[in-house]
Amino acid sequence: MRGIVIDINPVLVQVGGFELRWYSLAILAAVVVAVVISFREAKARGLPTEPMYGLVPWVLIAGVIGARLFHVLDHWDHYSQDPFQILQFQQGGLAIWGALIGGAAVTIVYARFKHIPLGGLLDALVPALLAAQIIGRFGCIVNGDAYGGPTSLPWGFIYLNPGALIPPHLIGIPTHPYPVYEQLWNGLALVLVYRFRRHFHHSGTLFLVYLAHYSIVRFVLTFVRQENALLGGLQEAQLVAVAGIAVAAAAFLYLTIRGRHARGAASGAKSR
Repeated sequence: MRGIVIDINPVLVQVGGFELRWYSLAILAAVVVAVVISFREAKARGLPTEPMYGLVPWVLIAGVIGARLFHVLDHWDHYSQDPFQILQFQQGGLAIWGALIGGAAVTIVYARFKHIPLGGLLDALVPALLAAQIIGRFGCIVNGDAYGGPTSLPWGFIYLNPGALIPPHLIGIPTHPYPVYEQLWNGLALVLVYRFRRHFHHSGTLFLVYLAHYSIVRFVLTFVRQENALLGGLQEAQLVAVAGIAVAAAAFLYLTIRGRHARGAASGAKSR
């Protein structure tokens, strides 16, 4: 049996009914890093930082609710048997797609209400999102809640701790280290963002590139996961990824056409 053995108790500290999990620490670290980076990026882009203080808590609330909702819907067979488990956030089960959609919705509304340039604000959040996703996946590695299918590759994860959330029939079986796959792709994306972000001159373009990138990566990598198939053999995350690609393409086309019209109007005004 070849692979990387993970025999870590997901619960770091337990006092009575209170549990502190590695997953919770990873999510907390991801949030702190994301907030620091987003503030720095906003300042570098000349955006007002004061309204960001009001945006952060709303994004966190909407992100957590959206992430949990997506996860629960994808595993409704399990949660319908014990609805109380829906509130057990600390045990894991936060879908990134839900967090992105919930956080983006709140950001759009908040930017409009506070009169903050939406495109620039979304672009400022890209490095923070990538960094947070990378850090958060460390919690998934210990938790075993983002497992892949069985593999014979030498870098497969072998979960042995009975507290891991991986299904019992996969305990002791090498599985694809899905969280690491995603971390590597997002790490590469983060490097490229810092290397080429100044080449994105149109506000909002960087966020659309991020959305398209993550949608494509998630669609491809999800093939090594074992989740419920919803339509045409595709899993929930893949269907949302297809929608993400469509939204990014449509928005990019809109920005391109709007930019051409703006340039055309400017050229016409100069020629008068």
